[in-house]
Amino acid sequence: MQTVITKNFDYGEKEINYLKNVDTVLGTAMTQMGKVERVIIPDLFAALVHAIVGQLISAKAVQTIWARMQEKLGAMNSENIATQSVEAIQSCGITMKKAACILNIAQTIEQGLLDLQELYELSDTQVIQKLSSLHGIGPWTAEMMLINSMERPDVVSWGDIAIRRGMMKLYNLDSLTRKQFEEYRRVYSPYGSVASIYLWSISFR
Repeated sequence: MQTVITKNFDYGEKEINYLKNVDTVLGTAMTQMGKVERVIIPDLFAALVHAIVGQLISAKAVQTIWARMQEKLGAMNSENIATQSVEAIQSCGITMKKAACILNIAQTIEQGLLDLQELYELSDTQVIQKLSSLHGIGPWTAEMMLINSMERPDVVSWGDIAIRRGMMKLYNLDSLTRKQFEEYRRVYSPYGSVASIYLWSISFR
């Protein structure tokens, strides 16, 4: 079994100190929690498959399915996945819709119609637009790619329920409007991704 290579999201004192200075409530939580590590997948294709698997299911379920996929299907690259049947992908525990989406993207890459490496040349907004044009991928999946693979520094996803829940817990809110969310997001900028890493942790505590 070829295991997908992972690493921790790269950040340090500069980002931590900035966020502590601009938001004392978040800063207090960060001090209590210490450095929170976020495991990411540098390989764009593997990360995209992982993000698709993760749509609308729990983090624990993703772990189980992801391990099963690597065991049953082998290498998580477009060359290998493009040769699988949609049934084989689906049998790892995902919906037929997700399986078809994964197979379609792998085949599109192998046909030379999509080059994920080009994403590195695009802005965050352009990456979201480009990935959202693929069938079965929306803004949330694209934003997860920006953080969990490309290590873009300033991503806070409104579409991520856990991030919204983390904000509500952190600031003792009963509800969260899009306007409030945007205000917090602006405060965190340009290190929104590090704020997201802490908000995820807060939401699961």
